[in-house]
Amino acid sequence: MTADQARARARELAHLNAFISLTEEQGDGPAVAVKDLVDVRGTVTTAGGVILPPVPAVRDAPVIERMRTHGAVVMGKASLHEFAYGATSNNPHYGPVRNPHDPERVAGGSSGGSAVAVAMGMCDWALGSDTGGSIRIPAAFCGVVGFKPTLGTVDTEGVIPLSRTQDTLGPLAPDVATAAHALEAMSELTDLVPARPRTRAELKLGVPRGWAGQLALDETTAQAWGRVGKGIPEVDFPDRERLHEAGIAILLLEAYAYHQRWFEEVPEKYGEDVRALLEQGSRVPRQRYVEALLEMSRLRAEADAALAGLDAILLPVSPYVAPLIGQVLERGTLLGFTRPFNVTGQPVIALPAPTTGLPVGIQVIGRSGTERDLVDVALALEAEWRAS
Repeated sequence: MTADQARARARELAHLNAFISLTEEQGDGPAVAVKDLVDVRGTVTTAGGVILPPVPAVRDAPVIERMRTHGAVVMGKASLHEFAYGATSNNPHYGPVRNPHDPERVAGGSSGGSAVAVAMGMCDWALGSDTGGSIRIPAAFCGVVGFKPTLGTVDTEGVIPLSRTQDTLGPLAPDVATAAHALEAMSELTDLVPARPRTRAELKLGVPRGWAGQLALDETTAQAWGRVGKGIPEVDFPDRERLHEAGIAILLLEAYAYHQRWFEEVPEKYGEDVRALLEQGSRVPRQRYVEALLEMSRLRAEADAALAGLDAILLPVSPYVAPLIGQVLERGTLLGFTRPFNVTGQPVIALPAPTTGLPVGIQVIGRSGTERDLVDVALALEAEWRAS
């Protein structure tokens, strides 16, 4: 679609709060929505907050420069959870991003606007970021594909950070092939889509032993997971809590380090949830941070070794479907299946599972640096699940 067509659609569906601003860029496309923590020349970068100066960026972030060489036209800056520090996109400054399947439910976060824009045809694909699940969770809740590549695949310069050690950029798209081509436009990767994808019968898959039973799945998610995970053997994998604890310690301190000056000078300009997380980060001991970084390096080696001989492992994205806006969630559950893979740094594609209720997302996880193989696996699963 053209950028004008995309913006017209975004204005028509403005009640979903998918965008903070729209551009005036022209071109034949693809029309791309960009999460509003990435610098796009001529637009103000808000990061979903009200602290950054309201001054238009004078240059594109490197990822935007690269996308433009592939013909991408930025049609708007998508809304998000404030400073990408949350998984609902309930933004106190710009309004909650609303789920297209039920506007009373969250879109997921922090790349909520990007997911809604894709789900409702407001763009051809969207750019999101992922530090603990921020591409995969909104993709799952909105029923689209989300691609978190291997850590370091996409340049994060010119992007407001959350946790520099774990931040990644990646696409959200209506299908796997589009997501793969979008990642090619964002990075140096090429030829991600095979000429002849494998079939489901050719794949060797696994499920991390004991993980799926550690978080209570709601009925819709349990039914979807039961269908797609049936018969897949469990395999040894690093402990989920061990991964989670290392990741949260690093995130809390790195986020606080970036926000410390503002947090001390203008704490009232943060939403309540983000302010509480920054307060928590201020209390993380430096020694704990160093220990977590060392633990991360060990876990990455263990995780890649655990996938030896496998094409991918599968897990739900979230233990439940999109919750209601304002619903109080049990601490640690929403990112319980996603945060570990920001610690391992491995590539993950979130796929819509076959379901008759609200959307359910399934993570397809590969070894670090194997995006091409992971796309092959995801295409096979997508074809099977769409036919079922």
